[in-house]
Order: sequence, then structure tokens, then C-alpha cells
Amino acid sequence: MEMSHSLILNEEALNKIPEAKKSLFVYEWLQFLENVLIAAQKDDIKDCQKKIVEQLMAQIHSSPGPPIRQLIGQCLATLFSVGDAFLLFDTINKLNDVLKNRDDSPSFLMTRLACITTLGFLYERLGRMAGRSYDESVQVLLRGLKNSESQTRAESLVTLEKLCCGMGSAASNQHRDIFKTCKLCLSDRNMNVRAAAARCMWEVMKHSSSILQLNEFESIAALSFRALEGSNHEVRCAVALLLGHAAAAALTPPKPGPARTGLSATTNQAASAVKVASVEEVLGVISTGFLRGGGGFLKGTGEMIKGPAATSREVRVGVTMGYVVMVQQLGSTWLERHLNTMLQHLLDLAAQPRAAPTHVDAVYSRQCITFVFRSLLGKMLGEKQQTAACKELARIINHQMNSIDPNPENAKDSSTQETIFSQHLLVCALQELGSLVHSLASSASALLADQGAGVIDCAIAVLLHPSQAARLAAAWSLQSMAVAVPSHLTLLIDKCVDALENLRSTPEAVSGYSAALAALIAGVSSSSLGIPHNRGKIVFNTAEELLRSASQNNRLAVQRTQAGWLLIGAVMTLGVSVVSSLVPRMLLLWRNSFPRSAKELESEKARGDAFTWQVALEGRAGALSSICSFLRHCPQLATTEDITKRLMGPLDAAITMLTSIATVVKTYGQPLKAACAMVRLRLYDALSLVPPQYYEASYTQLLRLLVAEFTLAENPANTTTSLLQQQCQPDGSAVLLHPDLQDSDYYLLQQQLLPNSAAGSGALEHDPCSLYALGTDRSDRSQNVGNVPGPLPLGVAVIDASITLFGHVFPRVLHKHRLQLLIHFEDSIKQAKTRQAVQTNIFAGLLAALRNVAEAKVGLGPNAEELRKGLSSLIQAGLVNPTCPALRCAAAEAVGRLAQIGLDQRFTSEAIQTSFDKLKNSRDAASRTGHSLALGCLHRYGGGLGLASSQQLSSSISILTALSQDTSSAMVQQWALHALASIGEASGPVFRPFADSCSNMALQLLMTVPATNVEVLRAVGRCCAALVTAFGPELQGNTGNIIAARSSLLSACALLQQHSSPVVQSEAIFCLQQMHMFAPRHVNLSKLVPLLCRSISNQHLGLRRAAVSCLRQLVQREATEVCEHAAAYVTESSRAISLFNGSKQGLPMALLLLLDSEVDTMLQRHLRDTLNGLLTTLAEQQLSSWLTLFKEVLTTSADTTAGAVPPGQHGQPIAGLKSSSTADADGDGAVDDDEEEFHANGDSLSPTPSSRPAGLPPPRWPTRVFAAQSAGKLLLFMRESTSTAHFDLATARQLSSANGTDFLVLHLSDLIRLAFIAATSDCDALRMEGLRLLQLLIDCFASQEEPEFPGHSILEQYQAQISAALRPAFSADTAPNVTAAACHVCSTWMCCGVAQDLSDLRRVQQLLLSALNRITAAQQSTLPPISGIGGLQQHRLYNESAATLENLSVLKAWAEVYVTAMKDSRVAESRHLLLPLVKPELAGLAQFWLAALKDHALLTLPPEFGPQLPPEGGTFYTHDAADLSRPYYKLSWPPLLQAAALWLGHVNNAGETIEPDNVYSNHFFLELPWKLYAILNLPKPDSSTAACLYALQSLLHSPKARNTMTCQAPLTVEVCNVLHRVVLTKKASIQKQAFEVLLALVQATHEQMNRLSDPLTAGEGGSEGELLPGTSLVFAALEVCLCLLVQVYPNMDPSTISSAKGVKRVVNINGKVGEELVAATLDVMGILPSVCSPHGALSLLPALLHLVTNVLKEARTLESPSIQAALRCLRTFCCHPFSKLAETEAPYGKLLQSCTARLLDWGKAGQEEGRLDPLVLLSAVSEMLLYAPLGLLSCPALLYPSLNAFQQSLQSTDTRLRLHTLRLFGNLLQDATRQLASHSDNEAKSIFRPLTPYVHALAPKIVAHLCSPTSRLIESQQQLLITIESINCVEALTALADAENCLLVLQLLVPILIGCLLDPAQMKVVNPFD
Repeated sequence: MEMSHSLILNEEALNKIPEAKKSLFVYEWLQFLENVLIAAQKDDIKDCQKKIVEQLMAQIHSSPGPPIRQLIGQCLATLFSVGDAFLLFDTINKLNDVLKNRDDSPSFLMTRLACITTLGFLYERLGRMAGRSYDESVQVLLRGLKNSESQTRAESLVTLEKLCCGMGSAASNQHRDIFKTCKLCLSDRNMNVRAAAARCMWEVMKHSSSILQLNEFESIAALSFRALEGSNHEVRCAVALLLGHAAAAALTPPKPGPARTGLSATTNQAASAVKVASVEEVLGVISTGFLRGGGGFLKGTGEMIKGPAATSREVRVGVTMGYVVMVQQLGSTWLERHLNTMLQHLLDLAAQPRAAPTHVDAVYSRQCITFVFRSLLGKMLGEKQQTAACKELARIINHQMNSIDPNPENAKDSSTQETIFSQHLLVCALQELGSLVHSLASSASALLADQGAGVIDCAIAVLLHPSQAARLAAAWSLQSMAVAVPSHLTLLIDKCVDALENLRSTPEAVSGYSAALAALIAGVSSSSLGIPHNRGKIVFNTAEELLRSASQNNRLAVQRTQAGWLLIGAVMTLGVSVVSSLVPRMLLLWRNSFPRSAKELESEKARGDAFTWQVALEGRAGALSSICSFLRHCPQLATTEDITKRLMGPLDAAITMLTSIATVVKTYGQPLKAACAMVRLRLYDALSLVPPQYYEASYTQLLRLLVAEFTLAENPANTTTSLLQQQCQPDGSAVLLHPDLQDSDYYLLQQQLLPNSAAGSGALEHDPCSLYALGTDRSDRSQNVGNVPGPLPLGVAVIDASITLFGHVFPRVLHKHRLQLLIHFEDSIKQAKTRQAVQTNIFAGLLAALRNVAEAKVGLGPNAEELRKGLSSLIQAGLVNPTCPALRCAAAEAVGRLAQIGLDQRFTSEAIQTSFDKLKNSRDAASRTGHSLALGCLHRYGGGLGLASSQQLSSSISILTALSQDTSSAMVQQWALHALASIGEASGPVFRPFADSCSNMALQLLMTVPATNVEVLRAVGRCCAALVTAFGPELQGNTGNIIAARSSLLSACALLQQHSSPVVQSEAIFCLQQMHMFAPRHVNLSKLVPLLCRSISNQHLGLRRAAVSCLRQLVQREATEVCEHAAAYVTESSRAISLFNGSKQGLPMALLLLLDSEVDTMLQRHLRDTLNGLLTTLAEQQLSSWLTLFKEVLTTSADTTAGAVPPGQHGQPIAGLKSSSTADADGDGAVDDDEEEFHANGDSLSPTPSSRPAGLPPPRWPTRVFAAQSAGKLLLFMRESTSTAHFDLATARQLSSANGTDFLVLHLSDLIRLAFIAATSDCDALRMEGLRLLQLLIDCFASQEEPEFPGHSILEQYQAQISAALRPAFSADTAPNVTAAACHVCSTWMCCGVAQDLSDLRRVQQLLLSALNRITAAQQSTLPPISGIGGLQQHRLYNESAATLENLSVLKAWAEVYVTAMKDSRVAESRHLLLPLVKPELAGLAQFWLAALKDHALLTLPPEFGPQLPPEGGTFYTHDAADLSRPYYKLSWPPLLQAAALWLGHVNNAGETIEPDNVYSNHFFLELPWKLYAILNLPKPDSSTAACLYALQSLLHSPKARNTMTCQAPLTVEVCNVLHRVVLTKKASIQKQAFEVLLALVQATHEQMNRLSDPLTAGEGGSEGELLPGTSLVFAALEVCLCLLVQVYPNMDPSTISSAKGVKRVVNINGKVGEELVAATLDVMGILPSVCSPHGALSLLPALLHLVTNVLKEARTLESPSIQAALRCLRTFCCHPFSKLAETEAPYGKLLQSCTARLLDWGKAGQEEGRLDPLVLLSAVSEMLLYAPLGLLSCPALLYPSLNAFQQSLQSTDTRLRLHTLRLFGNLLQDATRQLASHSDNEAKSIFRPLTPYVHALAPKIVAHLCSPTSRLIESQQQLLITIESINCVEALTALADAENCLLVLQLLVPILIGCLLDPAQMKVVNPFD
């Protein structure tokens, strides 16, 4: 294909290639030509232009396919626009001549279509350059429309649209003719023609200057309504655009300019005199379509509607879309001005009788209006305007309620029939009101608090409406409000409970308030703060009372029964903490709701009447619904064996009742049928949640009920299930069903039009229990609470539930029963009057059953063959169903599932062969589609299991490939391609041999399939994606086959990408995404990224999803390139691109704008991931851009209008910061200081030009929250960066001025401002993020100094802003979680050391003090626990755990401040400032800290101690909220423990008396065990362990604590055991802290011993010297020491098996850290003998000496801390008092001698590795000589080896060793001199006697060295030091010598000294060392 890349077509090469590839060759040439021409100049193509035109015209006559047709037109248009236009007219004339040809043969059709397409591109691109040639072209096209086939008609209309677009008003003389033709084509039978006509008509209208008069608009509207009759989705979209734009044009004044010809015969003067139509008139015209349709009767709906004629659903949906288009075209500013009118009009539509002739139509009409509301109010309005819409909705609701007759007796009068239809108005208004408030979240708090608006009151008023639908809508609306603003939740619950008590005699009140109460209770799970615990019990008591009083009043019996059970079911959603105490009462209620025996049931049947049966059935349905809610929301309770068995009693009774109630229903007729169906629904739902083995005995009865249900045995209606599509694979066969619903923004509307389906008819009144049953778990409810529940009608819901339960039961049914079921299914299908409905339900049940069998892996049983045959016969009938594609899909899925279950290769082969035969012999589309899909499913489910042979795979692909090219049926092509794609996806690499043929087939289809066959092209795209997956990473290869395959796939992607349909483009993007995954180098980002930029703003949801998903993948690898390509495309593009228009921030801003407007959850998640990926990669490169983006999002004023603004006014900055909802709470003027600070800094408040496109509303709160989160992530990324300049202002300024690099610290003022704005907003979520951002800023910048003011932090200038940002969080109406976050920031700020003035710190301290005062007041008050716990009236609104959270946060903040104040780290001024702030409150704080620790200790007890916990709870928690409070204690205890320990440890040292000893002991024994428990809890983070160790160390500073601990010997041992575990499992810094604690503990024990009368005999070991493990502190401490030594020196491990089994041990702590830890260990070991008795020390000393000597051997380096500590230990052991005791002197000395001998042996080891370092050896021997008892080393076995060691070292060539030896010898002599001076002569002899051998051995050698000439030939510093030390030794000998020998020594010394002197004259020239 490289030969096609030339400016002129290489015809020679074209003729040589095969015929099948010629079209691809031409396509490649045209693509290359288009790319070249775009960038070419006129001179470049001047010489070859004529030739190119000729070749292009020749290609037109060669019958090109759709893609080539488009490229020919594009190339010609580009060629004439770039080059000369002299051939333009000739070309147009030639094209017109071709179109005049009346040849109708199929061979000429492609040429005609090519001419039409080319003309369209020429006129669109060149416009008026074409001159008056358009007249002839228009006439030719219009004449051709009369007799042409549909494809030509559609293409002609598209060309006419392009002609009008390109020519503009120049072609106004043809507009009228074109307009008339479009009118006729709007009612064309072909849908593509209708859509093209609608688009063309709008294009004509767009270029008309005359006012669109009302009568003209009415005509267009009538045409649109007729066009919508029987339309498809494409037509509805096109007609909606026409209708909406026409309506907008009718409401828009004409633009000033020259008069142009209008569309009607009215003159321009007359037209100018006509006024613009009013809004009411235009809306009234549109409403006629909504209410009356296209003017005819219903066509094709199959419904018999009594009363006034109803609008067809297609028309209603199309008109609904038209409303949205109209307002979008007019803009958000227009919507704001006419908001009241639009709301009133749309709500009046819902109240029209024609909108609701039947209940289903009413539901559909309400959904249409809801769709309009969501599209307009939810997307186009900002939060301020949404608030205004809420107020207007409330006004309309109040007005409507005031017009209703309050007397229920008049409800049946004809005068009150308006009330029946007004319910729909109220439902729509309330649902939208709830949705708006929910979307505003906590920003709506002011709205709900506004009594004048009455938002809450209007919803409460509707609770008394006569209609149940209105009451339920009001209940749901109240739930949304309460979830949005949780502070109203408890208040509304109380109000509803009171109303139920006061209005119990009114049926509407009982029903309405109970529904509201159930909805509010269900909303609790969506609020993190919850409600007071007792509210759940109060509601349960209310429900019990309603049930109890139901029998007292027949008029209210049904309502009270329903209300009671509804409330009980809602209470179940509160979870285990509330429900666990109610279980016994619930079980009793459930048991009493059903007959307990068959006899009791028979007596009921005998005495009951219709009313009593209705009440009973309602009660039993309610009981079953509450059981279902219990099973769903309390699985921990429901799954216990005992409760499940007790639940089966009512469930079995319900099964028995339903099997025998048929006679009762027949007797009393229709009134009981609905109630009985509801009982069945609840029973099926409940049993689906119970393990099937529990009701195995009832299978027979249950199966009869289930099968009769979905086979419609007793149901005359043709009710079908809604689960059929759900049972199919969502990415498999389900794709073929209703493709309009796939990834569509119009899903809510489109599902109304599904044939034989009730999927779109869901409404809240169908099932009131859906108010609380919003999901299967709590997370689902929190996600769905903002969406209106839409339970299906009762008939459909029962069938769905029966099918679901049948799927659960079928795998456990006996084999014989399965066969009976199959036979019954066949009989039911044969006998059914409406076979399709029964068949649909049966196949849904079979699919559910087969899927469960496959998941359970139980197989088909012993006689599987027989069962398989029965299933196969059923399935084969479904595969060829001629009328229902859904059945064929289900049958194909069933075949695949059957192969998957059976694992029988023979069956799979037979099934595949059967499909082969059917496909060969059948010619009808139904058989071909069904069996094609069956082949795909067989290979999908069975191919991967090896059930299909390679031959069958080959044959299947061949057959499906042939069917894919069957142009006679587009459906056959689509299904065959889908099956082929399924095989490719399932086969993987096995599909590779067939890739070439499949890719060629795909290319051929893409070249030839008409552009209107979108589903075929979409299936081709799936095949291409399967091919890419089959090749996988091999696509990166460079072999010939891979290159060819890759080229083909890229060409296919280009062809898909060229198509205009969003569906096909999304497949192209997915294919390119797959290609980029496997072969990223071969994907051209310069073409892909522009496609994605265009696609993310597309109206089609599927295309947006595909584009964002692809971007999400691209930015993970090539974020920089993606942004560059996007910026280049936006810059070069000549058209305004939505989302990019006006944006200066490029792709990130466009994605943020899309995130702000998008409502699809999956797309939102992908957008966040994409933005996070961009931020991760580009944060450092584009720092300013990201900060500007965040600043723009967060600082956009909420007061900015959502509409377009005049130039120069858009994006004005916030005028000051008073609008950010901050109030000067304490009157100190801090807010004003804050504002002055921002104004003073020009960078901070400089206006940021907005890059948001005009017309978009300000960012909503979720987008602002995401921006704040991203700003925090940016901080974290910069903190992890390798560049430290981001937080160093001096370095940042220097580098920035040098190379222009940007750094974070340069934007600190902006970051502070962002945090301030977020922290002071009116949205709680944003406030939380603002506080977190402020916390990060303090952490990152507190330690950074201001370069211009040394000693001052860079944050010091922002103190006012930070304190002002914190102040609103401590107001009385702030949520507890916000206050808790603010407390953390307060403590961080006070502890960071930034503030250097007491007044600055006091500003923040006052905030904490106010919170502390509330706690103190609460503890001292006499309020009940629910309100007293929090100290705030506000806390009565939330769960008790919310108060716990706030209280613990306050105490934690004070604790952190106190700990920082008491630590001796940081700056001294900081401690000096903090202590005065904390000390006045310390007494109360200490009590609170200790109380909180006591609470935590109680809450951490094992579950078996639960009954022993205080029933009233603790100081800061209640018993009921204990489970919810545990996480808060878990987060808060470390600083509380530290603070309490510091207080206990330091307050006594200060001379203060705090409490009696017994109280102190209680506190001590509260803290110490908790510390030990916390340390032992291994999952705790290191910070918590460090806090515990610090607290323990602080506690040991107190003499009283030391005394208390050392008096408890087992306690000290336990502490050592805990420290042992810490040393085993934690890192080095924690280990060091542990040894500090151990040292303090041993020292405390030593102090305790010294206080005893006889300390020598009081130590451990006693007279026997036995140290028992488990009771000995010394033994436990030695274990800790050994553990650490083994980690640093593994060779010291005494065993190969670790003593701590199952615990991961840290080993090999190398380097300086390890040496320091060993030194700390040896320091502890040095004290251990002092804790023992003399005999105990003797028992311990061998182990200690062994460890010390091994350290001396392992450490090797004399200068290391471990060697020095070991030498200190030896010194301590040698001079220990026990070495001089008479009873221990001898054995003690022997141990020391043994230690010395061991060292000497190691010193003379043969191998270098095992030899002790001589430096270390001599140092150790010297310590022994200096400090050991006299004569210890005088024995020959030690004396001579030690002498030998000294002599060898003195004679060594190592100068360092010789110098060290001389110094040690000198120390020995000097020590002897000191001792001689203090003793008598006799004693002196005994002191000097051990040293004499060393003097005799070493002194002569020293003197000889000094006397030798070499001692004076000094060439280094070492030699000089040796000589000096030698002289010092001789001097010391002189001092030791007696009078007789002193002269002799001096005679030796003096000549030596004289020999060292020099002549002064030689001093300047000699060696400096001489």
C-alpha cells in the first residue's frame, strides 16, 4: 500500500493488485491526498491539479463505496479551495449531467450516490465560489427525489443540507422549493429519509432572515408530530432538533441586516410587522404534540384506550426531546428569565387528562417531564439558579395543594376530578424538588431553613393528599432533603412521629406520614452522622402500635396495617446496632402474622369475608416485606442458624397459605387478586435471600406456584418479564436487543418504547417498600438515594421475582422433577393463547436456572442426556422464532449455557452441527440470525473449555463470514458479525489463523455497507476489536504477516472513524484503544487525540464514554504528548470546539467542565481517573497551569450568572472574601484582617481571567471538591519530588530568576486562598477538603523559613487567614465531622511553631477552648445522655457517635498541643508559648483524657465481655452507639495516651498533689495495660507504637509511677515481654525507643532495690541465684537484649529457630543505626547485675560476658558505638561490688578470667576472619587490668598470652596499632601512679606487682625504640605521635620507679630528650615532623 502514497494515483500499480484490494488502494490514496492537500500551497499542485481532477472524476464512475465517496468529495473540495478553481464549474456540470441520467439500474446507483455526495462536499466547502451553478444542482436533486429509491433520497437531502449550509443566504431563491420537498419527505416511510429531511429543513430555516411566525411554526410542529409517528431513535433525535430549533427561532427576534427572502409568501414588510411569538404561544403549540400527537389515531401501538385519544409514545418522546433542544438553543440565561413559565407549563402538562388516559400513560408522561426537568434544571442551571427553581417548585406545590378540597368525602364528585390528575403535577414537582435539593447537598441548608420558601413544609403538606402517588413522591422528596442536609433528618422524623400520633384517625395521614417516616429512616444510611439511636426504637414502637390498633377501626385497618409493616421494614435498614435488640419482638410479630397450622388456616378460610381477607393479606405481605428487609440489611443476624429456622416458620406458612387460597380468591373476586399477588411477590423476594436448603421440604408446593406464575396459568394478561435481557450477557447477546438503549442519554425515554416490555413503566406507587429497598446493601442505597425509585408494576414484578427464585431453586430440584418441568413448559407453550409472552417468561426462567447451575457447578444430574434433549427441543423452537428477536437471543444463550453445564463434547459438536445444517438449508432471516448467534454462544461458553474441535471452529468462522456478507438482510449480517466477534473474543490466539480472512471481510464490508446500516458497521467494529485482542502484543512485531495485519486493522479503524454515527465512532475509538494497548508506537496520536477532543463533547453518551476511557488509558503513558496534541488541535481548528471554546487551560479544563456537567457515574469515575493521571504526570511540568485551573474552579463566584455575559465582564473576581460565608463569630475582627491580607498581596487577589466557555453555569460543589482534592494531591506530589526548591523560597526565587522554572512555594498565597475559600464555603464536603488542604499546607511549609526574615516561618504572614478559615467550623450549627477536622488543623497549627506571639496562638486556642467548654458544660449538665454527651444542642440531631467524634477530636487536639509543649524538641519559644495556654485547662483535660482512655479500654474488650460493659455507656459514648464509636477511639487514643502519661509523669515532679494514692494507682493501672495492649496490637502503625512507648517513658519519669511499677514484679516482666515483641517486629527508630523504656525500667528497679534496708540480698536470684523465666525481670530484659543483638549480628543467634514463632522478624540492621542500637542494648545489660543478688549476678554474668565478648568480636571496629559500649560493660562488670564480696569474689574472678582467656584465644586465631581485632583485644585486656580485682590476670595462662599480645602489637608494622598499644600502656602506668599516691608502701607493692611483668616486657622495647635513630627520622604524624607516646611511657615509669631506680630511668630518658632537640638555626629548613 506504500505505492498509494503519491499525489497522483498510480494507475499502473492499481491495475496490478487483486480486484478485492483495489478499493483499499484507492482509499489509501485518497486519504494521503487529503492530508497532503490540506497542508499544500497553490503552486505545489498547480501542474498536477487537472490530472488529479480527472482521476477523481474517474473514480466517481467506478461505483465507489460510501467511504470512498466521502473522500472523493472532500479531496475535490480541498483541491479547489487550495488550488485553482477554473475546473470547478466544469466538474459541477459533469456531476449534474450524471445525475440527469435516468438509468435506474443497480450498477449505476453507486455512481449516482457518489455524484450526490461529491456535490454536497463541494457546495459545503466552497459555498459561493460555485456561483449560480447551485440552481441547476438543486433542481436536478429535487427532481431526482420523486422517483428514486430510499438511499438516493436520503443522500440527496443530505447534499441539499450541505448546499444550504455552504451557500447560506445566497441560495435563498431555492429555499422555498427545498423546504416544500422536505415537508413531503418528513412523512417518508424510510426512517433515514425522515431524519435527513428534518436536518435539511432546519438548515434552510437557519438561513432565513424572516421571523418565524406562529402559524409557520404551527405548520412545522404539525409536520414534526407526523414525522414522529412510528419513528426510530435517529428520526426522533433529528425531528427534536428541528422542533426545538424552530421553537427557539420563533422566540428569537431577527438579526439586523439586509432583508432576505422568507420561507412563506409573506412579504418582508409584512413579516417585519409581525411580532415575535410569545413563550406561552410557542409552548402551547409544542404541548399539542405531547397531548394529542400527530393528529391521527394511535398507529401500531396495539392498545385500546378508552376516553380521549392518547398520544403515541414515539410522538411524546420526540416532543420531550424537542423541549430540551429548544431551551438548550435559547440558552441558560433565557431559562433563568422564563423559569417560572417553563416550570408551570411542564407541570400543567402532567395534570392534563390527555397526558394520563391510563395509568401507564400517566407514568410515561411523568417520566418525560422528569427527563426535561433533569436535562434543563439539573444541567443548565448553576446552584444559585437551582435554589430559585426549588423555591418556585415549592410555590407551585403550595398553590396546587391550596386548590384541593380538603374534605375526602368530596373526592368522588365530578367537581374534584381535577384532583385525580393534579397528583401527576405534584409527583413531577416533588421528584424534581427532591432531586435538586439532593444535588445541592449541604449547600441547600439555607434554602431548607428559609421559612418563607417553605420547601420542607410544601412536601409535608402533600403527605395528606388523597392520591398515594403524590404522598409517596412527597415522602421520597423529604428523604432527599434530609440526606442532602442531615441536620433536618432527626427533626423530620420527630415531626412525622408526632403527626402519626395526632392524626391517627385519618387514612391519608397514616399512609402519608408513615411513608415519609419510612423514607427518612431509610435515608439514615446515606448520612455519616446518623440519627439518635433511640429514634429507631421509637419508630418501631410506633409501628407496633399501628399494627395493634389496626383491628380497632375497620375504616383504617388496611392503612394502619400497611403503615406498621412499612415502618418495621424501614427500621431494618438501620442495621445490626438497632435491630439486634428488636429481634425477639419481630420474630413474635412475624409468627403471629400467619396461621400456625393447617387447621388454623382452614378455620380462617371458613370464617373470613372479603374485607378481613384483604386486611389479612395486606398484613402478611407487609410481614414478608419486613422479613425481606431484615434478610437484606441485617445479614449478620439473619444468617445465624437459630434465627433462620425461626424465620422459616412464617415463610412455610405463607407457602401453605398461597397453595390453598385459590378458592378464596375465586370466591371474593378481583379485590383480593392484587393483595394475593403482593403476598406472592414478598414471599419470592424473601425466599431468594434464604439459602435454598432451608425450604427444601417445600420445593414441590413452591415450584407449582413459581411455574404457574411465569407460565401465566392463571393470568389472562400477556404479562412478560423484564429480566430477559438481563439474563443474557451484557456484552454478548444483549447488545443485539434494543441498540438504542446502549449507552444512551435518553435511556429513561427510550425504554418506554420497548415492545412487550414494562421496563419504562416503573413508578413509586407500584411498591411503597421501594422507599427503603433501594439496593441490596448500604453502599447501593447511598448511591441510588438521589434517584427516584421505579419499581415495576405488580404483575411484572411478581413474574420477575418468580423467575429469580426459580433460578435459585432449580439446581437443587430432583432430576425427575426437572423433566416434569420441561414437559410442562412445552405444554404451556402449546396451550397458550399468547405463545410469545409465555415463551419469553419460560426462557428467562431457563436462563436463570442454567446460569445458577453453571455457577453452582452441580451439572445436570445422572440422566443428563434425557434432560438435555428436552431442553434442546425447547431451545430449537426459540432459535427460529420469527417475530421476537429477544427470544432468539435467549435461545442462543441457553444453548451456550447448556454446553457449559454439560461439559459434554459430543453434545457441543451435535449442537454446532445442527446449527450448520440449519444455516445451510434455511433462507429466512429468523433461522439464520438465531443459529448464527447460537454458534457464537456455543464457542463463547464451550470453546474455552475445549468442547469444540478446531475443525468445527474453522467451519463456524467460514459460515459466519459468508453470512456476514449477505447483503440481502442487514439483520443477518449484524447477528453473524456479532457471533463472529464473540468467537474471536473467546478464542484468543486460536483465532489467529482466521485473522486474515476476517480482516479482509471487515474491510470489504466497511467499503461497501451503506452508511445508514449503523448496526452492521458497529458489529464490524466489534470484530476488529476481537482481531486486535487475538493478535495481542505480537502487533508490535515487524514480520511481514504482522505488518500486513496491523495495516489492515489500522485501515479498518480509519474507516470506522470516518463514519458520522457516534455509535460507529465509539467502536473505532475502542479499537484504537486496544491497538494502543498492544502496539502503542503504531497509533498516530496526532489523529487520535483530535478525535477524542471532538468526541468528549458529543451528545451521545456512548461516544463520550469511549473517548474518556481511551484518554484515561493514554494519559497513563503519554500524558504530555496527549496535552500537546490537544492544544495544537484546538489552536489549529477553524471551528469552535465545545468545552474548549474560550478555554486557556486545554484538555484538563475541558475534562473538568465535562465532569461538572456529566451525570453518568462510570463516566465521572473515568474523568476523575484521567485528570488524576494528567496531574500525576504533569504536576511539576505545568505547575502554574494546574494551580490556575484549581483557582478558577474554586474562586468562581456562586453569584455569577449561568448565562452568557458581555465581553469583558466574564470571569470577574470575587470582590473580597465576605461572600465565602465567613462570619466574624467572636467579634475580634479576624475576618477583616484576613481580607486585608489577601488584598495586600497582589498575587493573591489578582483577577483570574475565566477560561470557561460562555453559557456554562459556575462549577458545582462536586467539581469544586474534586479541585480541592487535586490541589492536595499536587502538594503531596511536590513533597515527594526530588527538587527541594518547591518548599524553599530562597532557592525557588534563585532558580526561577535564573531559568524561569516554576515552584510551588511561589504560589503559596494562592494555595492559602484556595484553602480558605474551600474551608469557609457553605458545602460541608468542600469545607472538609479545604481543612485537609490547610492541614497539608501547614505540614509542608511550617518548617520553611522566610529568607528576608531569618528565624520566622514563611507561614507567619498568613496567621490571620488560617485562623479565619478555622473559625466557622466551631459555630453552633456546624456538623460534628467538620468541627473534628478543624480541631486537627488547630492542633497542627499550634504545634508547628510558626506563631511566635502569644496573641496569635490565643486566637486559635480560643476556638479549641470554646469546644472544650461545651464538653465541660455537657458533663456537668443534667440533660439526658443523648443531648448531654455532645455538649451542643446541635448534637441532638445526630447519632451519639457524632458527639463522640467531636469530643474526642477536641481532646485529641488539646493532647497534641500539650505533648508538644512538654517535649524538649522544637524551639524553646514554642514551648514557652504553648504551656501557658494549656496549663489553666490541664486539670480538667487530664480527667477527660483518662476518661476517654477508660472508654477505649472498655470498647476494646473481647465480645464475651460485652454483657459486663456499663449499660449506660462511658463518659463519651453510649452503649447503643458503641459499635459506631469504636473507630473514633481507634483514631484518637495515641495522643490521649501520651498526654495522660505526661501529666501523670510530670505533675508530681512539679510538687503538685493531684489525687490520693489509690486514685493515682487506678489511673496508672488504666494507662499501663492499655499501653501494653496497644503496643502488642501488631496492625497498629509505627506512629501509634511510638506514641505508646513515649507515653510509657514519660510515665516512668514520675517517682510515684516508678515506685508503683517496680512494686509489681509481674508487671515489669510483662512490660519486658511487650518490648521484646516490639524489638522483633518494628523498625529501628521504634526499637531505640523501646530500649530507652527498658533502660528506664531497669533503672527504676535498681532505685527500688537501693531504697531497701539490705539491697545486696534483695535482688533477683536470692541465695540460690536462680532466675526463673516468666517471673524474672532480669531474664526478660536479657531476652530483649538478645533479640536485638541477633538482629544486628545474626552470627550471635544461639539457635537456628527463632523464639518468636509466627512473627516476622526484622534482621540485619546494618550501619550506624545498628551500632547505636547495640550500644543502647549493652547499656541496659551493664545495669542488670545490679538488679540481682550476688548469687543471681553470678548466674547472670556468664551470659552477659558471652554476649559482650561476641559483640567485641562481631563489631570489629574500635571506634564504633557498640565496641565502646561493650568496653564500658566490661569495666562495669570488673569493678562491680559483687566482685569484692567474700562469698562471690572467687567465682566472680574465675568468670572474668574465663572471659579474658576467651578474648585472648580469639586474638591469636589462625584465620583472619575469626581473629579478634588487636585494637579491640588490647582495649579489653587493658580494661581488665585497670578495673578487675588485683592479680586476676597474673596467672600464667592469662599473663603470658596477654604479654605476648602487647609485645606483638608494639612490634607491629601497623603504626595505628603501635600507637594504640603505647597509649594503653601509658594509661596502665598512669593509673598505677595514681593508685600509688593514695596507698601505703606495702599496698603499693601489691598494686604494682600485676603490672611488673608488662613493664619488664614492654619498657625495654620502648626505650630501645627511642634510642634508635629511626625514632628521630619522623616522616608522618603517626610516627610523631608514637615517639611522643613512647616518651610519655618512660616519664610514667620514672614516676613509678623507686628512689634507687629513678636515677637510672632518668639517665635513659634525658639523653633521649636531648637527642630530640635541634639547633635553632636548622628549625626553618628541617622536616616539620622533626
